[in-house]
Amino acid sequence: MWFFLHYAERILSDSAVRPCEDNVSTPDISRLKIERSASGQIAGTGRSKRRWLRIVLLLAALGLGASVALGRFSGKAPVETVTVALSYPSQSYTLLNATGYVVAQRKASLSSKATGRLEWLGVLEGSPIKKDEIVARLENRDVSATLGQAQANIKVAQANLDQGQAELADAQASFQRTGELLAQKFITAAAFDAAQARLNKARANIAGYQAAIAAAKANAQVAQVALDQTLIRAPFDGVVLTKNANEGDNITPYSSAADSKGAVVTIADMSTLEVEADVSESNLSKIRVDQPADITLDAFPELHLAGTVSRMVPTIDRSKATLLVKVRFSDHDPRVLPDMSAKVAFLSKAVPPQDRQPVTTVQASAITTRDGKPVVFLLEGEKVRLVAVTLGRKLGELVEVQGVKAGDKVVLTPDAKLQDGAAVSLNKK
Repeated sequence: MWFFLHYAERILSDSAVRPCEDNVSTPDISRLKIERSASGQIAGTGRSKRRWLRIVLLLAALGLGASVALGRFSGKAPVETVTVALSYPSQSYTLLNATGYVVAQRKASLSSKATGRLEWLGVLEGSPIKKDEIVARLENRDVSATLGQAQANIKVAQANLDQGQAELADAQASFQRTGELLAQKFITAAAFDAAQARLNKARANIAGYQAAIAAAKANAQVAQVALDQTLIRAPFDGVVLTKNANEGDNITPYSSAADSKGAVVTIADMSTLEVEADVSESNLSKIRVDQPADITLDAFPELHLAGTVSRMVPTIDRSKATLLVKVRFSDHDPRVLPDMSAKVAFLSKAVPPQDRQPVTTVQASAITTRDGKPVVFLLEGEKVRLVAVTLGRKLGELVEVQGVKAGDKVVLTPDAKLQDGAAVSLNKK
């Protein structure tokens, strides 16, 4: 502080003396003139200016000195902090990381081959459905009537067959009697021939009746298929993802008509969920089929699921120079949904069960030694507390520790002079 005051005094003294020194070689008699004000008093303008300049410089020096002193003698050491976090040991097995999306390999948009008005819809988004379960129904009274008519035709054909079989039985009995009478010479050969012709005709009628029954059944089957096409069924077990139509909408096979809908609902088999990730072709040497992987979801960062590389699409995306790799889930979780963003860590080996749980880690530079023991300085308010820790495995740039918990803030690269209970200030960069 005295240095700044002394420096200000020198500035004032130099400014007072310098004008005289500059004109030593050239005397000026006019400078001996005494200036007076209008009232006849001697003017002191120059002296007053120098006095005020001195005061301003003194105040500036005091302010500057006080700020320096506060920063130097406050006793708070500037430090940087880092947060203790939870990490997974599988990070040490990671060969490559990639991003992708969850997709269902078994997915279908359910629609009808028939055209009609949607009369009933029995599911909503998220509804679980079973295979062959009726999801929706189109208006089908006309098709039902056609089916009833075809089934009635079957009965008519069956009745004709029954009548034909009765005629066949009578013709056979008549033929047998005429044969016996002809042997006894009681009837002519013409009567016998007529009985045989009647028998052949009855047999032919039976064949016709049977063909009519087959045709009637075929027509009934056609009508039944047409009726079934108005019933939209689930092709496999799954969950309804989207509902694309409502009751009263017109449904057409290809949605070609105006104001009509094609698919009624979209379903997916959740057991076939996979992650599709793009891997740069320069890293293909690190990927192989059946390679273990660790899958995390952006929606649930704390959720780590085991996976396996199921297949690699044998073509390169020329525009991105990437290969599509599909990773199936070994662990299934109901929270996993299609189209979720996911991160895939391709591992060098499968993660053992003991490494599936997260551990407390901190950056290695936050750990120091005191009395030969590893410690960290835990930030508590504006002071630090020395905490002894137990070191574990090294996970990349992190070290597993015990003695602190996730979320604690510790000093990064603590100074050798930093002691327990010392007051600190955060070094803002």
